[in-house]
Amino acid sequence: MKILLYGLNYSPEVIGIGKYTGELARHLAAQGHDVRVVTAPPYYPSWQVGEGFSASRYSRAQQDGVGVWRCPLWVPKRITGATRILHHLSFAASSLPVMLRQLFWRPDVVWVVAPSLMCTPTAWLVARLARAKAWLHVQDFELDAAFSLGILKNPRLKTLALRLERQVLRGFDVVSTISQNMRRMLHDKGVPSRATEMLPNWVDISHIGLPREHGSVAQLRSTLGIAPEAVVCLYSGNMGAKQGLEILAEVAQQCSQALDPVAQRLVFVFCGNGAGRDALSQACQGLSQVRFLDLQPLQVLPSLLALADIHLLPQRADAADLVMPSKLTGMLASGRPVVATAHAGTELACVVGGDTGAGTGAKPLGLVVPPELAPAMAQAVLQLAADPGLRQAMGAAARTYAETHLDQAAVLTRFAGHLHALVQGQPLQPSLVTDDRALRDERV
Repeated sequence: MKILLYGLNYSPEVIGIGKYTGELARHLAAQGHDVRVVTAPPYYPSWQVGEGFSASRYSRAQQDGVGVWRCPLWVPKRITGATRILHHLSFAASSLPVMLRQLFWRPDVVWVVAPSLMCTPTAWLVARLARAKAWLHVQDFELDAAFSLGILKNPRLKTLALRLERQVLRGFDVVSTISQNMRRMLHDKGVPSRATEMLPNWVDISHIGLPREHGSVAQLRSTLGIAPEAVVCLYSGNMGAKQGLEILAEVAQQCSQALDPVAQRLVFVFCGNGAGRDALSQACQGLSQVRFLDLQPLQVLPSLLALADIHLLPQRADAADLVMPSKLTGMLASGRPVVATAHAGTELACVVGGDTGAGTGAKPLGLVVPPELAPAMAQAVLQLAADPGLRQAMGAAARTYAETHLDQAAVLTRFAGHLHALVQGQPLQPSLVTDDRALRDERV
């Protein structure tokens, strides 16, 4: 097949959407498909264009068997609602002529990822003019999140934007997303269930080995000045607005003041870059048990994840099911328990709490506490820190879940099968996770 992938983020970005789109493109190319990508220069999560790339020039290269077209974009120094809109708009405008050029190539499928939703009209137009199938993949509901998090506030703009989003979503042959609750949101936004698919974020199980397999962990502990007997609580990922990172400083502070003896063995490692890092660093001033690391290269990731005894996954209450943290996949694959902040019934709470109905039984993968409540999160950390047996049991369940549901090779092979069926005009295979409720609601 000729497959055209379109999106703002791509390799060599090592986290978020760019990472997944890059792995998707390489997998499809390795299977013998002709793959092209129209994207921007790498800039995330530092919000600075990477060395060797230009924000103002077009470029074309062959990368891992994939033809990659990079288009100019504007990267703001100060991230606000208005600058985000201009940032997305700059790429949507600069990439339009490159996308139209692909009409001469006549792709079989045009696949676009949101964010950025501003790219979807171009993707739809190119697909229709090329008589190709149009597939939209929703990594997060950027409009709902922007208004819920207060990044955008104008109520009239919200009404108009959500109305336009609804029209865009219904125009694609297939709309996929990364969690079951997000798939139900697609249905609520007017997308027929027969046109929705699950494409969960995946993890390379072979790359993220079990903790005992990483001899470099002791060296990493030594480099960070962490004693062998310490219990390490790790947050690794983007440090942005959706994460609610301020709770991490409060948790570290409360644990440092706890009378529980196990609290004295806790060390918090916060690894990542982004707009929220400076504020988190300032809030942690004076806390001797906190360590900061820059975002680590992909080859260090297995050792970094294995460094953790407990993974920390904060999420703001108003983000809810509008996003599903991509960092969760690596956490689970590392075989360590997770302490997550999430409301009951959200996808994150169900997965970590073991209440997915997807074969995990009653085995939780960690502890779930209400969002934005530092005392509850601190108590969960202390509970796990004091109970090695519980950590081991939850970590084993987490690894099993990752192997069963999130293995990269299995997820991408099924996705390629979906693409082939779509191009051939055949019914799509059953979704990776069947959403019986959505199908039942549509029949009603």
